[in-house]
Amino acid sequence: MFEAHFQTFEEPEAGVALTARLAALREELARRKLTGFIVPRADQQQNEYVAPSEERLAWLTGFTGSAGLAVVLTHEAAVFVDGRYTIQAAKQVDAKAWAVESLVDPPPESWVSAHLKAGDRLGFDPWLHTSAAAERLAAACAKAGAELVAVDSNPVDAIWQDRPQPPLAPVAVHGLQYAGTAEAAKLAQIRSEIDKLGVDALVLSDSHAVAWTFNIRGADVAHTPLPLSYALVPKDGRPTIFIDHRKLSNLSRDHLEQSADVREPDAMAPTLMALAKSGAAIALDNATAADALSRLIASAGGKPVRGNDPIALLKAVKNATEITGTKTAHVRDAVALARFLAWVDREAGSGKLTEIDAVEALETFRRDTGALKDVSFPTISGTGPNGAIVHYRVTRKSNRRIAPGDLLLIDSGAQYEDGTTDVTRTMAVGEPTAEMRDRFTRVLRGHIAIARAVFPDGTTGAQLDTLARQYLWSAGVDFEHGTGHGVGSYLSVHEGPARISKLGTTPLKRGMILSNEPGYYKTDGFGIRIENLELVVAADIKGAEKPMNAFETLTLAPIDRRLIDVAMLSRDELDWLNAYHARVRAEVRPALDEATKAWLDQATAELKA
Repeated sequence: MFEAHFQTFEEPEAGVALTARLAALREELARRKLTGFIVPRADQQQNEYVAPSEERLAWLTGFTGSAGLAVVLTHEAAVFVDGRYTIQAAKQVDAKAWAVESLVDPPPESWVSAHLKAGDRLGFDPWLHTSAAAERLAAACAKAGAELVAVDSNPVDAIWQDRPQPPLAPVAVHGLQYAGTAEAAKLAQIRSEIDKLGVDALVLSDSHAVAWTFNIRGADVAHTPLPLSYALVPKDGRPTIFIDHRKLSNLSRDHLEQSADVREPDAMAPTLMALAKSGAAIALDNATAADALSRLIASAGGKPVRGNDPIALLKAVKNATEITGTKTAHVRDAVALARFLAWVDREAGSGKLTEIDAVEALETFRRDTGALKDVSFPTISGTGPNGAIVHYRVTRKSNRRIAPGDLLLIDSGAQYEDGTTDVTRTMAVGEPTAEMRDRFTRVLRGHIAIARAVFPDGTTGAQLDTLARQYLWSAGVDFEHGTGHGVGSYLSVHEGPARISKLGTTPLKRGMILSNEPGYYKTDGFGIRIENLELVVAADIKGAEKPMNAFETLTLAPIDRRLIDVAMLSRDELDWLNAYHARVRAEVRPALDEATKAWLDQATAELKA
C-alpha cells in the first residue's frame, strides 16, 4: 500500500571491500610520496547533501553521516564525527582499521599534530576544504614539523574505480509566481552589497545563492532542489554563471541568458584568473568557497577577500510571495500529516507496524497531494530507544516494531515548489508513563515559550534559546542540539545564517522562517521532540517604544494531548494550545475525508484545566 520513493533503508557497505580500499589508498599515497591524506565529507561547495560521486568518506570508511572527516596515515587512520554520530560511526566503521575521534572537542587538528612526525607530508584536496579549514590544518602540521600539501588531483578518486558520474539533473526555471522577485532586482541588491564590501566582484560559491539569485532550481543532490553551479557577479557588467550546459533546456538557457553569460564550469578558473591579473579584490564566502579559489586568485595577482556571503541574509528574508507560498504549502502538508497521524493512531496499537512502515506511509500521504517534489531530508522515524538517537536514520537492520507503551518520534519534511516544510511530532502508542508525560509537557512548555515570544528587532537566536530550555533545566535535564534552524523557500531545509541556539548570533529579521524544536532524549528509553516552523513578523504592542517582533506559527498538526500533563501548564500556555488546535481544525479539516475529520476533531479537542 505504501512505498518510499525518496529514501532507502539499506545498510552501508562493510568488511573486505572497505579494508581493500584503505590499503589501496595507502599504496596511492606512497606512490605520491605523501605520508597521509585528509578525506572530508564534503563537495566543492560544502553542501549538506552531496551527490553520490562526492561521497568519498562513506565509500572509504563506511560512515554515512552528514558531517565527518577521515585522516589516513601510513600506519594509523581515524574517522572524526560530532556527538550526533558517535554511536552510528562506532557501528559503521571497522574498529580494527579506524579510530573514532571527536570532530569538535578536541578537533581533528589536535590528532593531526599529535600523530605526524617532522618531515611528514599530509595531503589535502584544496577544492574540498575552505581556506579557514586549510589554515587550521597547516598550523597543526607546522606544530609537528610536517607539511600540508595541496594535491592537484584527489587520490581517493584515483582508486575509486566505479565512482558514479557527476549529476546532470535538468535545470528548471523557478517562476515569479514562486520566487516573487525578478533576477534584475536581486542583482541590484547584490551589487549594493558588493559596494559595501568595497570589492570588484563577488564569487557565488554556494549553489543555493546561485539558485536564489537567478531563480532556478535543479535536482543534483538529494532533498534540496539544487543545480550545482557557480557564478561571478562583478561590480559593473554582466554576471557569469558556470554550469554544465547538458543540464540546460532551451527554456532554462534563455532564462539565464537574459541576465548573465552562461559558461561551462571549466571556464571559471581562467575567468577568475583574468580578473585577478588586474589586481582585483574578489569577495569569497568563508563558509562555502574552496581554498582552491583563494589560491587561484592570489596566484594570479588578485586579492581574495574572505567574509560572510551577503546573499545568505538576503535569501533568508522571504518576500511576500514566498511567505504566501509557504503558508499554502504548510496547509497542503498539514492535510497529509493529519491523514498520517490518524493512520498511526488506528494501526500502531496492533504492534504490527515498524519504523519503516511509518516512513513509507508518510511519504505516500505527501505524494498523494500531487505536489511533492522530494522529502526535505530523510525522515527520522524512531520508536522506543531509537527515538532517543537525535539524528536516527532507520535501516532494515535497525528497523523496530512500534509497540504499545512506546513513544514514536517522527521528524519529516517536504519540498513543494511553493515552500519547504519541517515538522516533528511525538506520539504515544498505548498508555504513556508519568515520566513520559512530565518530560513531554516540559518540552511543550519550552516550545510554547518560543512560539509566544515577543522580542525587540535585532534580537538574536542565542538570546531566545534559553526560553526553550528553562522547564527542562528546572528538572535537571536538557537537549544537546539547537532549538531552531533557518528554512529556505523551496531550497535547503537547513538554511543559514539565522538560528535559535546558543551559537545563534545573527539578528532575527521579519520574513525569516525558523524551526522551533526543543526535545528530550532518554538514552535507551525514548525520545521527544515537538517542532513547528515559525515566521518572524511584527508584534503589535500598544505603546511599544521600539520595533518589536514575534513569531507566527506556520505548521498545522495536532500535538498529542495524551502526553500532556495539563496541571503543569499555566493558563496562558493552555490558552495557546487550545487556540493552536482550533486553528489546525479550522484550516485543515475542510480538506479531509470524514474518518480523518472525526479523528482530527478528537485530536484537537479543547483541553480543560
